[in-house]
Amino acid sequence: MTLYIHPTRRGHRRRMMEEMMQDWDEDYSPNLTFPIDVQVEKESFTIKALLPGINPDDLDIHIMNETVTISGELQDDRQEGETYLIAERPSGKFHRVITLPTSLDASNVEADLENGILTLNIPKAEEAKPRTIKVKRK
Repeated sequence: MTLYIHPTRRGHRRRMMEEMMQDWDEDYSPNLTFPIDVQVEKESFTIKALLPGINPDDLDIHIMNETVTISGELQDDRQEGETYLIAERPSGKFHRVITLPTSLDASNVEADLENGILTLNIPKAEEAKPRTIKVKRK
């Protein structure tokens, strides 16, 4: 499983996450996280996140300025009253905020969820793209 549940013995980190999450209206679990890769390209950023078992309908992606927010809920299919010998698969709400170094063009984002891997291709905003300026001789 690629989602990680952090042990509760790391109380300091858990308390910090809980304090950060107090500002959110919904109760996101501070113990449910997922790994990501952020690739920098000349004109865009590519973010890949491992989210096995997530339905696209249970996923929310928000982009504002240079911040990307990925949140959602991993549904639990266990039945109430059933007895399990081992029940380790995580479930619940998750939330991740990624701050990138330049402004983003939120209107041209491409998102794809295939085989448990979310891929976001986010172009840089026009003002953040490098430009070549020719100097004229007088």
